[in-house]
Amino acid sequence: MSIKRRLLLIGIGTAAIAGCVGDDDDQDDDELATDDDLPEDGDDEPDDDDIEDPDDGEEELEPANTVEITEHEEYGEILVDGNGLTLYMFDEDEQGAGESACYEDCASNWPPLTVDEEAIAGEDVVAQLTTFERDDEEESLQVAADGWPLYYWGGDEEPGDVNGQGVQDVWWVLDMDGTPIRDEEDEEPDNGEDDDYEADTPDDEEDDGYDEDEEDDEYEDDTPDDDGGDYGY
Repeated sequence: MSIKRRLLLIGIGTAAIAGCVGDDDDQDDDELATDDDLPEDGDDEPDDDDIEDPDDGEEELEPANTVEITEHEEYGEILVDGNGLTLYMFDEDEQGAGESACYEDCASNWPPLTVDEEAIAGEDVVAQLTTFERDDEEESLQVAADGWPLYYWGGDEEPGDVNGQGVQDVWWVLDMDGTPIRDEEDEEPDNGEDDDYEADTPDDEEDDGYDEDEEDDEYEDDTPDDDGGDYGY
């Protein structure tokens, strides 16, 4: 082989070696750069501030009131449920008995006010709220105000309706302390009216020109004596 050819081969080999060495350096630089970008120990764990709490932004909801007060233009302050629907009592129920006289068809027209647990009174509700177990398949707890079981009327459609007031003269709305509000014509007359009536009657001792004793004497004088017979009786 000539000297010139050897030199040419040596030059080609040197260039090849230099190229290989250059690729290794670039690869090392890339690896180093990659290592620098990695997070330090502990940086891969999220901060507590970055963790979203599922309860954040959600306020604890207070239980809704079972019975509240609303102002009615005709009956004043009356008992309603938490949605403003009017509540009624039933005259056939016995106050404080802890039982209902309204079932089947009656309960279909007059659904009872029921709760899952205890009854909650709203602001200004003076009546004591209690519950009792109904004698039905659900064994639901019906709410009573001042001892009166409470009901809805199926004819009421929205808050403020009092279409059940006075139905059959036994269904009535209640005021804030649980007292039934009956129509005036259905209320019993007070004692004052009876006293006025008695005052207008004539006095027993008043002289009216009629003497019972005197008339009896005259009647006896006109009757026949024993000799005249006794009219055959």
